Order: sequence, then C-alpha cells, then structure tokens
Amino acid sequence: MTVATSREPAFQTLPPPITFDEFVAWYPENSEFCYELRRGVIFEMPQPRGKHSEVAGFVHDELALEIRRSQLAYFIPKDCLIKLSDKTGYEPDVVVLDRSALVTEPQWQTSSIIEKGASIKLAIEVVSTNWQDDYELKMVEYESLSIVEYWIIDYAAIGGIRHLGKPKQPTITIATLVDGEYETRRFRDNEVIVSPTFPDLSLRASQIMMLG
Repeated sequence: MTVATSREPAFQTLPPPITFDEFVAWYPENSEFCYELRRGVIFEMPQPRGKHSEVAGFVHDELALEIRRSQLAYFIPKDCLIKLSDKTGYEPDVVVLDRSALVTEPQWQTSSIIEKGASIKLAIEVVSTNWQDDYELKMVEYESLSIVEYWIIDYAAIGGIRHLGKPKQPTITIATLVDGEYETRRFRDNEVIVSPTFPDLSLRASQIMMLG
C-alpha cells in the first residue's frame, strides 16, 4: 500500500483509493508518525516539533484549564481520529469533545474514532508547510460534518495572502458554524480571541502564538 507524504500529495500516481475502515485496520501502532486519509489516499504526517508542538501543547493546556474552571462536560483526548467520509479521516492537533455525546459514537470506545460533528465542540489545526490543507481542504470537510467551531493557528504566517491579508502576519482564524456554513474572523497581536465554545476564555492571539 503506497503512502504519500504531506509534502507530496500526488493523487494521480497513487493506487486505487482505500476505505476508511481499511485505513483504520492498516494504521500502525506506536508509530513516530501520524497518518490521515484523504479521498482514499494515506498521508504521512510528521509529529509536531519545536514551536508547532509548543503552540499545540499550550492551547491544549489552556483549554483543559478552562474546561475545569467552567465545569464543562468536555474533554481533550490524547488521540482522536475524525471520520469525515468513507474515504477521509483527519487527526487534528487539538480536539475538544462533548463527553455526553459519545454514547452515540459506535467506534469511540474501541478505536477513538469520532463520526458525528455533534460530538466535537472544537477542532484546532496548527499550520505547517502544507497550509492549504488547513485553510481549504479541512475547512470544507469540517464544515460538511457540522463541527461548530474550527481554529487555524498560523503563528508563522505561512498561509496565502487570501487567508492572511497583505502584508501577511501571524493570525488565528476562527470559523464558527452559522446556518450550516462557516463564518470566519481573524485575530492578531494582542487581540482577545472570541470563542463561542469558550465564551469566558481570556486569551490574546499573541499568547497562543507565543509571540512574546
């Protein structure tokens, strides 16, 4: 079975697509890499390193504190694979789940798989070199599953001008579901982010992106 790297999404050179269930059965345990399935193609995702890892860890910890402080029935799993379709599955950098909704998830207890958008309160991606995936591909897929809130943390301003504006600068894009479609808002510098899932959260964009 051929595996593409995140830097080489050459769909036309890959074998016929595999199903999500085949992907789950194939997924190696204790690998140093994470893997995602995109339209039937397995992509190798390097483990977050350096600042990417630091930003993701900071957000994880701050949201976990807010969940406890506000006594919300949410939690942040160590591992979580989101099934978007029979041929697509993603593993966000951070995901917040609604504990009460997991009773309707048939594969959660056995495989840490989420199939329903209602179980997900927030999905977060920290941007790396494959920024188009976060801003375009995953935005559409998360919207289609009706995930109510999606953050794109672009601490290095890697994304395109159409997503960051000109001149490009470090930005957090927050997409919220309104009437079935995402509406986006950008946060930069010392702006306090606005999160519908965590209305009492008091964090500035610069804190999250480790900008000083």
